[in-house]
Amino acid sequence: MIHPLELTNFDSLLSDDEQLLKNTVRDFADRELRPNIQDWFEQGTLPAKELGLKFGELGALGMHLEGYECPGMSAVEYGLACMEIEAVDSGLRSFVSVQGSLAMYAIYRWGSEEQKQKYLPGMAKGELIGCFGLTEPDAGSDPASMKTRATRDGDEWVLNGAKMWITNSPVADVAVVWARTDEGFAGFIVEKGTPGFTAPEIHRKLSLRASITGEIVLDNCRVPEENRLPEVHSLRGPLTCLNEARYGIIWGAIGSARDALETTIDYVHERQVFGKSLSAFQLTQAKLADMAVELNKSTLLALQIGRIKDSGKAAPHQISTGKLNSTRAALDIVRQCRTMLGASGVTLEYSPLRHANNLESVLTYEGTAEMHQLIIGKALTDEEAFR
Repeated sequence: MIHPLELTNFDSLLSDDEQLLKNTVRDFADRELRPNIQDWFEQGTLPAKELGLKFGELGALGMHLEGYECPGMSAVEYGLACMEIEAVDSGLRSFVSVQGSLAMYAIYRWGSEEQKQKYLPGMAKGELIGCFGLTEPDAGSDPASMKTRATRDGDEWVLNGAKMWITNSPVADVAVVWARTDEGFAGFIVEKGTPGFTAPEIHRKLSLRASITGEIVLDNCRVPEENRLPEVHSLRGPLTCLNEARYGIIWGAIGSARDALETTIDYVHERQVFGKSLSAFQLTQAKLADMAVELNKSTLLALQIGRIKDSGKAAPHQISTGKLNSTRAALDIVRQCRTMLGASGVTLEYSPLRHANNLESVLTYEGTAEMHQLIIGKALTDEEAFR
């Protein structure tokens, strides 16, 4: 019996360093994350501060960034880490992505040297938790419609507005918040405890339950000029950060699908039906074969996009191609896996339905499927159809 990814001998395409990284993160996930994920998901919580330190020790936070005590690993290595973490749960990979690819990357790409020195080392170690405030209640896929406003007042900026569906915000020490200004758009680093800044938690979620999600409320929140990201004055700032996070999702969604398929293969071997194992039936094998083929195709696409990204030539439409494909394929696979587990598939003892619930969010965040279709469509036709 072979592993599903052996259909294309995927591991042979990885370097020794990439293999080592993948195995290291998988061992960490099996030891520190997998034994607890059912309880975290059921309870709708996550020990974010504790996990931040553990992820920091692993080197998973901002792992693709250079300097400032960041590991400086490749895009492919970062993708493999996302795959192994999300094989446990999407909420855990979201924690890593938001920290490294959104909050840290925003400071790394658009911040001053002083800001980088002040925040990035602590964030890389997991001593400081970050969040990324872009999405608003009425401005999700259309960030240009944001209502959050920043007004200059001497050496300070006064922020007013609200952000919604912000991963880590209730536990964040540092929030990167985007706002409209008289000159365009700007990003601000808002520290926990700043007067006028609150981050109430969102409860009763049916998806990404092992993740801390909240709002950001800004009520005459005063931020010094030194906390404004100086290198950006347009939506190019947050959109480049979103592209970084989308890349991690390409790999992460595959991790969910792989884990669901592995779980299902183990289950059908053990499950006895009509006097033989469920795995011995033609319909079962046909379903497993189709899912394995889709998983392998998606993994090869992720690797190719990773190689392009490591060459410095990845375009937004290529990232969108990967995100659209991985999330769609993964959701189809985990749903099919759930049906093959029968009634057992609706319990937390098995992972497919938990992954399916999570992937409903992953399909939507960092750009809905429809937005990625339009990004790809614009690249194909040179016509913008967003409005």
